[in-house]
Amino acid sequence: MDYFPIFLKLKNQHCLVVGGGDVATRKVQSLLAAEANITLVAMRLTPLLDQWLQEGKISCRHREFTSTDLYGKSLVIAATASSSLNQRIFAEAEVIGVLANAVDDPDYCRFVTPAVIDRSPLVIAISSGGTAPVLSRMLRQQIETLVPAAYGRLARFAGNFRDRVKSSLSSMGARRHFWEEALAGPIADAVLNGNESEAATLFNSELEKQSHGHTRPEGQVSLIGAGPGDPELLTLKALRLIQQADVVLYDNLVSQPVLNLVRRDALKISVAKEKGHHSKSQEDINSELIKLAGQGKRVCRLKGGDPFIFGRGGEELTALAEAQIPFQVVPGISAANGCSAYAGIPLTHRDHAESVTFVTGHKKHNGELDVPWSSLVNNRQTLVFYMGLTSMPMICEQLQAHGLAHDTPAAAIQQGTSADQQLIVSSLAGLVSAAKKAQLRSPTLIIIGQVVQLAEKLHWFGELSA
Repeated sequence: MDYFPIFLKLKNQHCLVVGGGDVATRKVQSLLAAEANITLVAMRLTPLLDQWLQEGKISCRHREFTSTDLYGKSLVIAATASSSLNQRIFAEAEVIGVLANAVDDPDYCRFVTPAVIDRSPLVIAISSGGTAPVLSRMLRQQIETLVPAAYGRLARFAGNFRDRVKSSLSSMGARRHFWEEALAGPIADAVLNGNESEAATLFNSELEKQSHGHTRPEGQVSLIGAGPGDPELLTLKALRLIQQADVVLYDNLVSQPVLNLVRRDALKISVAKEKGHHSKSQEDINSELIKLAGQGKRVCRLKGGDPFIFGRGGEELTALAEAQIPFQVVPGISAANGCSAYAGIPLTHRDHAESVTFVTGHKKHNGELDVPWSSLVNNRQTLVFYMGLTSMPMICEQLQAHGLAHDTPAAAIQQGTSADQQLIVSSLAGLVSAAKKAQLRSPTLIIIGQVVQLAEKLHWFGELSA
């Protein structure tokens, strides 16, 4: 992160803008919105700057910039047409500790001015660190459509009650639960509809109940499919529940970009099961879910891919149901769906495959795979093996031994949908050696069938090694 995001309170602070053109005008306009005391240094002014000067909103020194202009200032914006002068202003500001910004010159900026969505007192700022301001503005336009103008009214309403909620509810968790309900339910609806008196009545009634313990947050578990890796493949419901969770239990197949979406103050617990060292047994995980939900916490159980496809989601829900813990399930894009799509391999195709079969490649304790090999030998079927990297030699050997042609197209996809995706396309007979040559590591998905031959034409994400 090149810039630390921060909001400065500039009301009545002395700020300097050097330059009198259109760029300087835009910067002055932003500073005026922040109620700063603005001094302008410029020989000529735009009509709007001159109007603000005549109205007494800004002051101006009609001359060239000098070092003394920086004295007593909180920040300076260098917005002249001269790059060398802007850089000089930055350098001199650095010496005396004044925050400086040389417009359109990121190397000479101690701060940058972001694209802003103003729903005061709610303000959303978007920055590319000065590298792609047009992209920041494009994102601002997209977010503008998602944030109603009335959210500013809702923020002010919440601010009026903040101290009272803090004094009435001593627990930070209780306050957070209360606010999340207040800002997303009937209270918020009344505010957004312009009926703040009704909203205040509802607010006071609910706060009274909470402060006297008449309502206790009910814990629940959300079993959520985190998808194969790309965080943009999460459903909207999954994202909402992840960000509302008090505690998140996650597997090792959940990608770091997805975990980065978890609220900062939420407790994150790894329950990864990796070969050779299971950090928690399934029974331990079930008990932990029941215990945390029983404490009134909102628990998010994050599983890579989809929780009902080789994810033991059914086992965990059975334990929750027997303990009478409320739960809900949010399906995710499975590894088979996500990885095959990013590799350009359709799992079914009317010219190549009429069915698809998902198979676990996880070995039993005796080192064998409990797989009905004969039923898998069908040239019009696509086979998808989960967790099959270490079992790959056995998978390829047994399929050929039971009659599947050695030249059947086969693929191995490592960390599909992520920036580290590797796609290896080979024949069934050559897949093991190709995977060894590529030094594939887990998680790797194996796809076998005629549809794999389409990858050469249809793959669109990452590199293809054939």
